[in-house]
Amino acid sequence: MSATLHTRVVPPFVPGSAFRMLERSYLVYRRIWVVIFSGFFEPVFYLFSIGIGIGKLVGDVQGPGGEAVSYAAFVAPALLAASAMNGAVYESTFNIFFKLRYGKVYDAILTTPMLPRHIAVGEIAWSLGRGLMYAVAFLLVIAGFGYVHSPWAVMAVPAAVLIGFAFAAVGMTATTFMKSWQDFDLVNMVTLPLFLFSGTFYPLDVYPEAIQTIARFSPLYHGVELIRACTLGVFDWSIAGHLAFLVGMGAIGVAIVSRRLDKLLLS
Repeated sequence: MSATLHTRVVPPFVPGSAFRMLERSYLVYRRIWVVIFSGFFEPVFYLFSIGIGIGKLVGDVQGPGGEAVSYAAFVAPALLAASAMNGAVYESTFNIFFKLRYGKVYDAILTTPMLPRHIAVGEIAWSLGRGLMYAVAFLLVIAGFGYVHSPWAVMAVPAAVLIGFAFAAVGMTATTFMKSWQDFDLVNMVTLPLFLFSGTFYPLDVYPEAIQTIARFSPLYHGVELIRACTLGVFDWSIAGHLAFLVGMGAIGVAIVSRRLDKLLLS
């Protein structure tokens, strides 16, 4: 009894604690699996309506290597990147906010030997798991339609997971600062311009120079360029920059959210 009391007063580091958060999320969502599965359809609908529909009018566009590719093949990897962003943002904002502010789920979890950093890592990992499922399924769809031009396309899956990691970490950080549901209007105000002006639907050089400069600071732009390089098989040294940007964004987000959860849950 005294040992149990001691571990609750001074929680030790438990390596498998983050995995327990994953287990909890699985047990919750296995009865509402349709909610998870529904997220797969968003990029597919965009692909059919914009990539294929408008693609019939646009024809070929210039790809990252300068060669002409079909508009659908140009848009498809960008939709995969945008899907990874949206899935990670929604999972790490709306769901986390309810658990944190209303459900008091994390307060109950912290009565166990778990620590706030375990919660942060576990929740972000769950977001990545959902993103992984969407990425694999969507990649199979675009491959079936012939929009994959390189065997390097398999690397689009870990690239999508990296995008999800970056946005989930930052999204969860932003959630810790939110006070009410009205604050989520700011989330849409950020993600919508990212979706439209990150080279998603058009090559970046069609925009004015000022917008091109701003777009290069967009995290989604780096994700789009990364996945597009994989599906088209066109690589250069800029890939290292895209990777570094997303890894750095995710690492900073994890560091901040761990401190924020310490402050909110333990103080």
